[in-house]
Amino acid sequence: MADTWLIFGLGNPGNQYEKTRHNIGQMALDALAREIGGSFRKQGTTGAVTCEGRLGYGGPKVILAKSLGYMNTSGGPVSALTKFYGIDPDHIIIIHDELDIPFDTVKLKKGGGDNGHNGLKDITKALGTKDYYRVRSGIGRPPGRMEVSSFVLKPFSSTEAKDLPFLIDNSAEAARMIITDGLLAAQQKFHAA
Repeated sequence: MADTWLIFGLGNPGNQYEKTRHNIGQMALDALAREIGGSFRKQGTTGAVTCEGRLGYGGPKVILAKSLGYMNTSGGPVSALTKFYGIDPDHIIIIHDELDIPFDTVKLKKGGGDNGHNGLKDITKALGTKDYYRVRSGIGRPPGRMEVSSFVLKPFSSTEAKDLPFLIDNSAEAARMIITDGLLAAQQKFHAA
C-alpha cells in the first residue's frame, strides 16, 4: 500500500514510564491520534497497539503504533507491522528521544546511525536497513554526572514541563510534514528554528 505510512513512537509500557523523557515518541503519537480522531487497539500478534486514520480529508493513510514491550525490543513490533500492512522502510517514521539535541528542539533525518539509541539499533537490525525516517525529539544531556539510563527514565523537570506541549506538538507536526510535504521541506522548517 504505497499511500500508507507507519509512524512508530518509541517508549516503554506502563504508568511508571508514561511521562518520562524516553516516552516522548509515544506522547507525540497520542497527539497525532487525537488529530485523526482515533484510539489505540491491540494489533493481533504484532506486539503493538495501533491507531489508523488519514491525515486530513482524503489524505494519506497512517498507522500510528506503540510497542507493548520495552523500547530496546522495538524492532520486532516494527518489523511485524511492516509485514502486516505491507509497508516499505521508506514509509516508516520513528519518533524518538534524542540526547544530543537540546530540549525542545526537533531534528529530522532519513537513515544514518543510531547514535547509541538501543531502540533504533533494534529496529535497524529487525528491518535489515537504516533507511527509514527519524523524528529526533531533543531531551538534552543529563546534568552533572547523572547516568544516561537514569536521566531518560525520569519525568521532565518542572521547567521543561512548561514547554513540553510544544515539543510534543512539534514532533507530531514534523512526522506529518515528512508525509505531506517531504523531508526537505520539513527539515527547512524545523532545522531553521
